Amino acid sequence: MQTQTFEDFQRQALARGFEEALIRHWPPDAVLGLHAHPFDADAVVVEGEMWLTCEGTMRHLKPGDTFTLPHGVPHAERYGPHGATYWVARRNPR
Repeated sequence: MQTQTFEDFQRQALARGFEEALIRHWPPDAVLGLHAHPFDADAVVVEGEMWLTCEGTMRHLKPGDTFTLPHGVPHAERYGPHGATYWVARRNPR
């Protein structure tokens, strides 16, 4: 079930032990090559579309779709012709 507001998403993320929640906006046709993050991420797409490639699998994500990425997992991102916005909760590994 998609969270209705960013504030709801943020409150739920903090209650689950995430340290912060952010709104990420990506411009049309942006491409991020293979990279990894030093934090765990749990996100929901709220506008636009994106393609997330992780461990040899590409997912096409649209509003309401969710994704999780553990820290250190290599992945690539590509955004649609209208860009994309997602809400992401981040947690640093302990």
